[in-house]
Amino acid sequence: MSEENKPPHPMSLRFRGFLPVVVDVETAGFNPERDALLEIAAVMVTMDDEGWVRRGETFLQQIDPFEGANLEQSALDFTGIDPWSLEREAVPEREGLSEIFSPIRKAVKEHDCKRAVLVGHNATFDHNFVFAAALRADIKRNPFHPFSTFDTAALAGLAYGHTVLAQACKLAGIPFNNKEAHSAAYDAEKTADLFCGIVNRWKELGGFPPPVIDLGED
Repeated sequence: MSEENKPPHPMSLRFRGFLPVVVDVETAGFNPERDALLEIAAVMVTMDDEGWVRRGETFLQQIDPFEGANLEQSALDFTGIDPWSLEREAVPEREGLSEIFSPIRKAVKEHDCKRAVLVGHNATFDHNFVFAAALRADIKRNPFHPFSTFDTAALAGLAYGHTVLAQACKLAGIPFNNKEAHSAAYDAEKTADLFCGIVNRWKELGGFPPPVIDLGED
């Protein structure tokens, strides 16, 4: 089959041309303009020919605090991250974000989508830090939609009656180890499993594709 006659990837039809990409960040505070971004993980979401979504590859970058960044000790104690540890092999924001964004742009193209949409647990937090860091790093080709997100905290509240990631995962039958939590890769992968589970459950219940409604003629 020629490229011209090739049908679009089923993912391109599911979220109106957006490719969901799960992101989790670990930071040195709550203020994206002032506090350091320390880790970022991105987990790809893909779809088979029958329309079932599943977790794909994980990409992780350790990030050096930007010049003048604030480091809240309480946040460092919570995550257990030592920003100055050489074992982290951290890189500047521009390099780290470029390494994360590159496979996302590739996946958007492969899935015949027009843009990525950030999926996160309390997604506004992750979205704000990603966009603040991209602005500081003067990255022009940010693959994510500038304001739209999918928030698994809200979705889990609807589906399972709980908004805490660990509890929502347990209610969804997803193993969750609290000792491994608060690392960007682990949290992003569990968030991806939760997102895929909710989307697939909705499909099982007949929620997508929506029924065809005859609106009649004008």
